[in-house]
Amino acid sequence: MNILLIVTGGIAAYKACEIVRLFQKRGDEVRVVMTESACEFITPLTLATLSGNPVHVGQFSERSDVEHIALVKWAHAILVAPATYNFIGKIAHGIADDLASTVVAATPREIKVYLAPAMNTEMWKNPILQRNLEILSGLEAGLKGPKYPILAPREALLACGDQGVGALADPLEIVEAVRGEGTLS
Repeated sequence: MNILLIVTGGIAAYKACEIVRLFQKRGDEVRVVMTESACEFITPLTLATLSGNPVHVGQFSERSDVEHIALVKWAHAILVAPATYNFIGKIAHGIADDLASTVVAATPREIKVYLAPAMNTEMWKNPILQRNLEILSGLEAGLKGPKYPILAPREALLACGDQGVGALADPLEIVEAVRGEGTLS
């Protein structure tokens, strides 16, 4: 399976390393797109080394192909992990102002875009975020089920010191859900 992993700028970005490895253990190929803010938490070099593929960051590159289109044509599934409050809002409202959001905007209807949110509990509970998740989860894919399955965060001690819902779902459960082997949603 070809997995396109989009890493956005949250503290849980470091868990992308484990997610890449778990997909690879199952024989999947992984390519990575990072937002610029994700690069503040983990380097593209780390994910390039682990995935064995170049990491895509900028909207404009020296490549001769149309990068965002080439990436979605290659992918069987797209996973956004972590999916930040900001990124969820952008895609819920059709904003495509960087490579990651442009990739999502260009994704064919039959390819699912799995969202694994991670954020502070109060951000998770925010009615604006919840409305954005409702918008996305209500959109149907060309195949069975929603176009944007939500892989709900879990309760834990968060990086900010708060205890509550907002921690990235378990990486193994995320991988199993994307591959159709699990029940996380």
